[in-house]
Amino acid sequence: MAETLFEELKRYVGFEPEDEQALRSLHGLAQPHFAAIAEVFYARILEHEGASKALEGESQVGHLKVTLRTWMEQLLRGPWNEDYFHLRCRIGRIHVRISLPQHYMFGAMNVLRQEFLRIIDLESGGSPAELRAMRRALGKILDLELAIMLHTYREDLLAQQARSERLSTFGQLVGSIGHELRNPLGVIETSLYILKGRPLASDERASKHLERIGEQINLANRIVTDLLDMIRDRPLKREPMRLEEVWKDALTSVQAPGGVSIREEGLAALPTLEGDPGQMRQVFVNLLENAVQAVGEVGTVTLSATQGSKEVELVLEDSGPGVCEAIQSRLFEPLMTTKARGIGLGLPLVKRILERHGGSIIYVSREGRGACFIMKLPLGSASKGMA
Repeated sequence: MAETLFEELKRYVGFEPEDEQALRSLHGLAQPHFAAIAEVFYARILEHEGASKALEGESQVGHLKVTLRTWMEQLLRGPWNEDYFHLRCRIGRIHVRISLPQHYMFGAMNVLRQEFLRIIDLESGGSPAELRAMRRALGKILDLELAIMLHTYREDLLAQQARSERLSTFGQLVGSIGHELRNPLGVIETSLYILKGRPLASDERASKHLERIGEQINLANRIVTDLLDMIRDRPLKREPMRLEEVWKDALTSVQAPGGVSIREEGLAALPTLEGDPGQMRQVFVNLLENAVQAVGEVGTVTLSATQGSKEVELVLEDSGPGVCEAIQSRLFEPLMTTKARGIGLGLPLVKRILERHGGSIIYVSREGRGACFIMKLPLGSASKGMA
């Protein structure tokens, strides 16, 4: 069987079973110091303006300290297998998502290296050979960590570059086709208006087909509008925005089966934001339509809202089947869809609108518990995309 990337990396740095044993011994020495190491680690980050900016919009530092302690447990206890490798890859992808520059990863790893070496130097009970083994094993595992993160970082950046190139080609195509389609649709719409005023419209069957034609024209116009919105930076209309009112307005445009319950909590307590209510309404409509279709005839869709010190967080969850792992990374790409009908513009448009507001959206996998989308919007004025 072919050697995996992780096996190749371990062979390259010479990571052997004796290194695993040395790391487990180091865990016994270092584990009581994990909380103190986490304090030093985040104090160093918060002292540095460039590094601390990467944490803006992420979870509170207190939560991150707990996460770091878990990371240290896994670092020193293993098992150092393929599951370990894939977990570390996910961490690398988070670094890409929050735009953490690579040199900060090296700096952060050096802080941990110094703290662990300090603990080894303070240990007087072990033999010199055991302490040397701990130092060697520590160097190897931290080198492996950096190699995995940088590999994932490069992999995701290349994927982002490829997506940007596809979007550029997509934009050129849409820009030319979209405007050309407006003309025939306009002619059809005018002809339909004339036909509705003729005796033909009194025929029940003919009238029904005329209505269907009108519905399809509206659908086609909406697709063209969405396509054009994807390629142009439509300026936001800056005005006070109450998300509770935007949500209620969006609900009027979404038809749900009788067995589907749609509810929200926390919106009324949110402060007035500044942004474009019309575009935010489109965000809610697109997400709600996706959720209702995913749920089917019976289920729940819930939006919960909370306010932080710098932003508001909106979590939309449904009781549907969720999104399979194979396409989660491509959810927000144009023309990516799993539906029998639709061309895959809803989520890309949602992402673009939120980014215009200085916000973000991510999909969170919840195996067996349906889809979960987390949106974040800055408090105060929408700092990006305003014109």
